[in-house]
Amino acid sequence: MGSKGTFQMPVQELAGAHGTANVPAQYIARAHEDQQLAAAVVAPAPVIDLVRLSKHGDGTSDEAAKLRKNLGHPHHTGSHLWGLLMVSNHGVDAVMDNMMAASREFFRQPLEEKQRYANLNGGERFQFEGYGNDWVSSLDQIRDWTDRLYLKVEPEDERSIALWPVHPETFRNALHEYTKKCGEVKDDLLRAMAKLLELDDDDYFVEHFGDKPLTDVRCSYYPVCPRPELVFGLKPHCDATVVTVLLVDDRVGGLQVLKDGVWWDVPIVPHTLLVIIGDQTEIMSNGIFKSPVHRVLTNTKKERLSVAVDYYVDPEREIKPSAQLVNEKRPALYSKVKVKDYFARSYNAFTEGKMVIDTVKI
Repeated sequence: MGSKGTFQMPVQELAGAHGTANVPAQYIARAHEDQQLAAAVVAPAPVIDLVRLSKHGDGTSDEAAKLRKNLGHPHHTGSHLWGLLMVSNHGVDAVMDNMMAASREFFRQPLEEKQRYANLNGGERFQFEGYGNDWVSSLDQIRDWTDRLYLKVEPEDERSIALWPVHPETFRNALHEYTKKCGEVKDDLLRAMAKLLELDDDDYFVEHFGDKPLTDVRCSYYPVCPRPELVFGLKPHCDATVVTVLLVDDRVGGLQVLKDGVWWDVPIVPHTLLVIIGDQTEIMSNGIFKSPVHRVLTNTKKERLSVAVDYYVDPEREIKPSAQLVNEKRPALYSKVKVKDYFARSYNAFTEGKMVIDTVKI
């Protein structure tokens, strides 16, 4: 981005400096009376066995039925759809443990070490990649109670390798291996989703990524918060991705999804990967698959860590609803948009607390 910015004290440091009493005013996002810190009911996100799902190419397995019920189907859509699922038997177990351990160790380092990878180039020019906070575009912008390490993974020849931590020593290799494995999971799921939509080509979504798809990773650290009822770890938003593959902390929850005006807790199922449908898939599926609104809460007793891998279509390509999913009964619900333009809009919308997908709805 290259926008001018100023150094923002990492939230991890603020949490230590302010003890247990207060949070700075710029992080206060909610009125005191907003007391819904945890939903009364856990969201019934399905656990999909990836091996079983992939073995049944005709889409008749129990796993395909779970996918159909919770994501959508061209002949059966409705308010029961969640837009997310958990994946087991994915073959990523060992590398996901390594990735989480390396990320946790990175955030436990002294500030001086983490600042070697700061997202302020030269101390004042903001860039997406690196360690730090979000870009602050205005004085009244409400900030999230989180610190992030944000890195581009693909295209590989565009990696800013100088921003990939060398401490812990396992980090670089863990990130490379983890994202490689997650890419295979992503492709398998997208093929199953194309079958579910009864598209002519099972590789419809996979091929839409193009020659230079974009893959980013976000390692997010949510420190203990003295007043969790007033802040967001991550404000409500939809992902502007094709899909997001999320590795969540199995020690503490906090992720919630919005459905029918109610915030539901997303359950913790150890050694599963959480897959969240993104806006780009909602557009290409003509709204059959939904990109859910979700947020992250904090708490007073436990820190939380997550690793999100974001998959985007080549930024120079355009996306639109599949012609096979547009007809008289269901006309195109979204306009054609260039991914690069949509990506730019999404960041502005996120900082303003808006949903960028609303800008392309017809």
